[in-house]
Amino acid sequence: MPKNNAVSGPSVRVWPIALMVLVIVVAPLFGLILSGQSADPFLRFPPRPIEPAPSSFTALFFILYASLILAVLGPFIVRIIRANARRTVIAAERSTKRYPAWGWWGVGLLAMSWLIAWVPINGLEEARRLSFTPLWVGYTVAISAWVVARGGRALMQAQPLRFLALFPASALFWYLFEYLNQFTGNWIYAGTGVAESEAINWFFRSALPFATVLPAVITTRDWLATFPALSAGLDEFAPLKAAKPKQASALAWTAGVAGLVAVAIWPDALYAIVWAAPPLVIVATQQFAGQRHLFTPVAQGDWRDPWLAVVAALFCGFCWELWNVFSLARWTYHIPHAQVFHIFEMPLLGYAGYLPFGITCVVAAQLLTGMDPRARHP
Repeated sequence: MPKNNAVSGPSVRVWPIALMVLVIVVAPLFGLILSGQSADPFLRFPPRPIEPAPSSFTALFFILYASLILAVLGPFIVRIIRANARRTVIAAERSTKRYPAWGWWGVGLLAMSWLIAWVPINGLEEARRLSFTPLWVGYTVAISAWVVARGGRALMQAQPLRFLALFPASALFWYLFEYLNQFTGNWIYAGTGVAESEAINWFFRSALPFATVLPAVITTRDWLATFPALSAGLDEFAPLKAAKPKQASALAWTAGVAGLVAVAIWPDALYAIVWAAPPLVIVATQQFAGQRHLFTPVAQGDWRDPWLAVVAALFCGFCWELWNVFSLARWTYHIPHAQVFHIFEMPLLGYAGYLPFGITCVVAAQLLTGMDPRARHP
């Protein structure tokens, strides 16, 4: 991994966190003020969806969004395919070890929780509503063991305290997205067994499942890093180094803030900014603070870490939607202009939100826990 002496190593710094949270919270409220709306309904904790967005389909909008997604992902996919095609001899990608015994506890917890989540058994209704947390804890343990079995470095085993810190950090992190969802109404919860007026009950029921998001994505990213073919050729791809880093960071930060302001004014048209703006704000803030961040190696053309973060979130997203589909406590999506071609509850283009979300997960994990943003590559 290239070294960059201009930035410091991973650490937890209070002011970047405070600035990030302040910007993400205040910017949409400023958008409400500009559009003449009241901010009062959005200032409640815990944040909960106010009303669903209109579900609709607009062919032109769908085509434009799909074309943009393909234009961004296409060069990376082509690069990986070509790099793998040049490998005339397929060698063993990783030294393999015996699957750790403790990993089977995770597999068992995952299987049992999945069964409870999907199968309507009399007397287990409450267990079904609460099954999300043990399911994802089991997943995270099972995947961590798989990382070890493939000769990789599992955060759970190598840095257990930092791994545990991801759970409370994850709950705080996801509440920011719940806050932003108040402006767009893209997902609505059903079957939770909690009335709208029971804010405290909702907080305790939601904090635990929200706490599993970052551990799942980070662990999945480290697992994917043990498969070199998934990011082949991206270690020497397209260097992206700004001639004036400070000005570029300021531009990215301004774009992220402006996007959060705009999404409160035109939520049905700009809801995708909810996913794109936070990583811009966070990475720009890290750059201002002089921290090494997820995109530091990109200046030398190494795109593996951002790419693996994207793929990890997409993989987790597929699993989230899979396990959501038959659960008692579940969520439904309401996507303006793109409510078509569903895979489980999620419309096809909705999965694109997981791409920048993966970036956000890694940079937020670093910001909140001091975790090294880099995956360990073979």
